[in-house]
Amino acid sequence: MKAYSSISIILFVVLLVSGCTLTPAENLPVETPATEIPVSAPTDTPAPEITPTPEVEYAAIINGEGIRLDSYEASLIQLTQALEEYPELIESGEMPEERVLESLIDRTLLAQAARNAGFTADVQMTVERLAKLIEQAGGNEAFETWLTANGYTLESFSFELPLEMEAAWQRDQIAAAVSEETEQVQARQILFYDPFQASRAYDQLQAGIPFETIAENNDPNDLGYLDWFPRGVLIFPELEEAAFSLPPGQYSKVIETDAGYHILYVIDKGTRPLSSEIRMLLEEEAVGAWLEEARSQAEVEVLVP
Repeated sequence: MKAYSSISIILFVVLLVSGCTLTPAENLPVETPATEIPVSAPTDTPAPEITPTPEVEYAAIINGEGIRLDSYEASLIQLTQALEEYPELIESGEMPEERVLESLIDRTLLAQAARNAGFTADVQMTVERLAKLIEQAGGNEAFETWLTANGYTLESFSFELPLEMEAAWQRDQIAAAVSEETEQVQARQILFYDPFQASRAYDQLQAGIPFETIAENNDPNDLGYLDWFPRGVLIFPELEEAAFSLPPGQYSKVIETDAGYHILYVIDKGTRPLSSEIRMLLEEEAVGAWLEEARSQAEVEVLVP
């Protein structure tokens, strides 16, 4: 493979993107009205051959912006390679092509929102980011090897990079909207897999046996401790509703879920800072909710099988 110097690669991208303003996806062709071309008298001079400009192929069009087919193919190569080591990356019955297309649609929606909000990954930002990536890869040869292994050419990667930067910016804006602190509940639960055992434990609570004693008998390791949590964290909404409706020092009735039969005890509640783990979870949920809303309003045309 031909080796480029760092400056050569960066200059190549500058020249490449300067001609197309480094928009993350090329603008789709727009038909213009035909105009009359004056016919001149025939001459003996042969007409020059015109080399047609290769058309960019698209895998999908999102709100009028194309997702390049080479981007789709590169992402499919990357996911296929990852699945060899981590097959759990996709759900049972889900096709890799479906996952890749969904991911690229999400990225396009995020990038479009970033541009609408005034953030665009311009030439200077992209070139600086590219230089850092080459350095992190270990130099030009290593970077070119990485490009090839991941299904990219330097040209196709130059279109990927600003899209990724814009999508990341928009994700950060959504995540930043998650509050640093919020109402939380500190609770315990006892989980039973047999309704009779759950009913018997509830009768014991009604008879005055402390919750801690019943928890110790059924969950001696963790004593049913759930720690502090805000809304939107528990898997089952019926447990969350009970936790936030009960006052401290009270326990719930037996609550049936797909996991089994629960009795919940509220230790305390109040407004508290979020832990880093829960904040990350809520940020992911916020991005997911944003994307769901954006997809519901987007015009999506899929062009690949």
